[in-house]
Order: sequence, then C-alpha cells, then structure tokens
Amino acid sequence: MPARFVLVGGGKMGGALLAGWRDKGGIPADDIAVVEPMAEAARELHARHGVSVFESATALDTAATPTVVLFAVKPQVIGDVVGDYRRFVGNGGGGPVFLSIAAGTTIGFFESNLGADAAIVRSMPNTPAAVGRGITVACANGQVAGDQIALCTDLLSAVGEVAWIDDEALMDAVTGVSGSGPAYVFLLIESMAAAGVAAGLAPDLSEKLARATVTGAGELAFRSSEAAEILRRNVTSPGGTTAAALSVLMSADGLEALMTKAVAAATERSKELASG
Repeated sequence: MPARFVLVGGGKMGGALLAGWRDKGGIPADDIAVVEPMAEAARELHARHGVSVFESATALDTAATPTVVLFAVKPQVIGDVVGDYRRFVGNGGGGPVFLSIAAGTTIGFFESNLGADAAIVRSMPNTPAAVGRGITVACANGQVAGDQIALCTDLLSAVGEVAWIDDEALMDAVTGVSGSGPAYVFLLIESMAAAGVAAGLAPDLSEKLARATVTGAGELAFRSSEAAEILRRNVTSPGGTTAAALSVLMSADGLEALMTKAVAAATERSKELASG
C-alpha cells in the first residue's frame, strides 16, 4: 500500500513528529514512509516505529501520490532535497500538501522549487515538541485547501499546540518568541541558580530549586486559564519578598526591556537568514 504521509528527515524534530503520529495520533506504520539517508538513524526509526525507511526520494513509489510530504531537514540542506519531490505536484489529481518545519525557509522558496501550483505550508515548531509540549505556528499559501489545513493541524498537534497566521512576514517574530524561546527559559534557570549560589546556597541545591520552580510554574501556567499577569499577582504579597524582587525585574531596564531587545534581535536575525 502506498504511504499517505512522507516524512523527509528523521532527526530530532522529525523523529518527535513520527513518534507523535504513531503513539498519539494512531497513524498506522503502513501509512508512513520516511526518507532518511543516515543508515543508523534509519534502522532505529524502523525498529521503533515499524515504518518503511528509504535512503532517498528516488526509492519512493513514483506512481502513487502521498497526501502530505513533510520536510524535516535542516535549512542548510533543504535546497538539495526539495526538488526531488516536484514530481508529486499535480500527480494523480491535486497533489500533496508540502509541509515544512525548516527554519527560515520561505513559502516562496518552495514555490520556486516545486512550482506555483504546489500547496505549501510553512511552520515553526519549537524544541519542547520532543516531549509533546511544543507549540507550532503555521502559514499556508493560496493553494492549500481547508481540509489540508485541518490535516496539517492534526499532524502538528501530535507534538503540542498549533496556531495559524495569515501573514508569513510574522514568522520572523514567531521565531523570536517561541522558536528561540526555550533557550530564554533555560537561561532563566541558569541565572536563578547562579543567583542562589551568590546568596549562599550550594550549587546542586540552587540548580534543583531553580529547575523545579521554573518547570512547576510553567506547568501551573499551562493548566490555568488565568492570564500570566494574574498568576504573577497571585503570588505577590504587597511589601513582601516577591514584590521586592519584582521591583528590580520590572524596572525600566528590567526583564521586559531585555526580553524586548532579545526578541527583536532574534526576529532580525530570522529575517536575515530567510533572505539568504
């Protein structure tokens, strides 16, 4: 039976998506074909998930049209592989929807390599997808039908939440907030731990306190329907220790100002990478 879903790249993010499709999404192994040139990775993917794994696109069934082709390769190599899938455009009808998670790779790039008639979705997941708690933002070109958007949403939801935008130019800001965002949180853990050591705590204990506090607060925010501002106020007693700390973090040159600069820097770099 020809595969309905072709996953191009079985690395960390591709592997996380595949695990989500099989474990959470319940997609049968026979419905999935993976193109992964690294022999060891290919063996592991087949052994764990039971899917067919091919070394290159040329080994795929050329007479059958997949429903979705998902590109999960690094931006540096996407130009070397995307053209191999152009034969599926319009093959046997409307052709597949091409879904990309390659950072900084524009819809225009795919249209120039696959043709103006190709249905293309550009998306930006983040690394918490590895534990099923990521968030992905997606943007479609005019060739993508409503049922294809719904299908892409289902596939991406296997590793977390999904949001859609109409303006592709906003993908650079998305990259600055959620794409690069996990690193900001990890830095927060590092900074809190270092501050605890400076205040006299043993390094191991300070690291444990910082890590548990950040992950616990994140879980509380995830489960709560209240805005982050309300959650912050709930833990801040007037004149207390938290208020004293927040008077520093919320000063004119505090955390919000630093985060605004950081996101702006990441956004600008994303624009530079996308323009080549």
